[in-house]
Amino acid sequence: MGTVLIIGAGGVGSVVTHKCAQAPAVFPNVWLASRTIAKCEAIRASVRAKTRRAINIARVDADNVPELVRLIRRVKPRVVINVALPYQDLTIMDACLATGVDYLDTANYEPPDEAKFCYKWQWAYRRRFKDAGLTALLGCGFDPGVTNIFTAYARKHHFDAISHLDIVDANAGSHGHAFATNFNPEINIREITQRGKYYENGRWVVVPPLSRHCTFDFPGGIGPKEIYLLYHEELESLAKNIKGARRMRFWMTFSENYLTHLRVLQNVGMTRIDPVVFQGREIVPIQFLKALLPDPASLAKNYTGKTCIGCVIHGTKKGKARNCFIYNICDHAQCYKEVNAQAISYTTGVPAMIGAMLMAKGVWKQPGVFNTEEFDPDPFMAALNTHGLPWKETFPRKGFEGFVEQRS
Repeated sequence: MGTVLIIGAGGVGSVVTHKCAQAPAVFPNVWLASRTIAKCEAIRASVRAKTRRAINIARVDADNVPELVRLIRRVKPRVVINVALPYQDLTIMDACLATGVDYLDTANYEPPDEAKFCYKWQWAYRRRFKDAGLTALLGCGFDPGVTNIFTAYARKHHFDAISHLDIVDANAGSHGHAFATNFNPEINIREITQRGKYYENGRWVVVPPLSRHCTFDFPGGIGPKEIYLLYHEELESLAKNIKGARRMRFWMTFSENYLTHLRVLQNVGMTRIDPVVFQGREIVPIQFLKALLPDPASLAKNYTGKTCIGCVIHGTKKGKARNCFIYNICDHAQCYKEVNAQAISYTTGVPAMIGAMLMAKGVWKQPGVFNTEEFDPDPFMAALNTHGLPWKETFPRKGFEGFVEQRS
């Protein structure tokens, strides 16, 4: 179908590159670019060992629009997959507009100096992409991404109306480190330490960070886990696009060990995102912490256990109440065996490849800026089953509030 350009050579970028290389009929030419060429070289070697395919690599500064434009014009891709930092979304979107290329990312833009997860900056590009006849697909990872598609699929096939949505995300794996984050430490910690927020009765309710929690019994042998309410970006688009829902929330598991380390780091100021002066130089504490923590990609080799991410949905069908749970279970060790990655990177990278594949094929192709739930979910759901993220669904009889029961 054409050339694909992947920008970003972290753990997710590695998975996207491997998965694109596994689909030569769709992506006969694969390019990977990053500020750090050594990371691209390592991924190229891994892809060659796993698939026997040769990929092309290049160095690019994703903060530099002219440099991005030169690379895109050189490569001539059908679609650009942005798995760089969220701070770089807008520069890459600008470069795609300048070169007439479709765009996809996995996380919404946020300004470097404020932990604010909001689509307004990217939604403001709608008219420009529409006028250019280009598609920009936002948040095409797992959460956001697949969770949005699970919800759209349920609305299409199982409900006349959705009233309640709870997205639940469990990592029941072990990486053997005292403290580490499963994706970019700076982004991960900024996400967790911001105030919680959920949608209820047409308004946003804000609560202190990690102040709300409950127990959820996960399938696949994972069992009961404590889950904590966070604000996650898919809630913003789902509240807008899934009409009539009374409440939408997002929950994630954390071990007590993780939370203890995080509290200590917060208390001593290591999670601050504003610069401080150290020995006559300005440094940002969270960026310094990132340099000290393990690279998330390095966790993969010894990672064991599973993840489970899904949507607990309540609504009505033909006037009767209905509950539905749609979810995926992913095994860390199996991900490493396939693409040298852990499951957190895998569950984000595979959907990015699928989204780009549907765009390249013209299945998801419409001028403008879109979130994943705005397209037909069926082809994406089918592709999940064939590209490594099979899903299941159950229809519990127990009422919604009993299925995820709030504790004070």
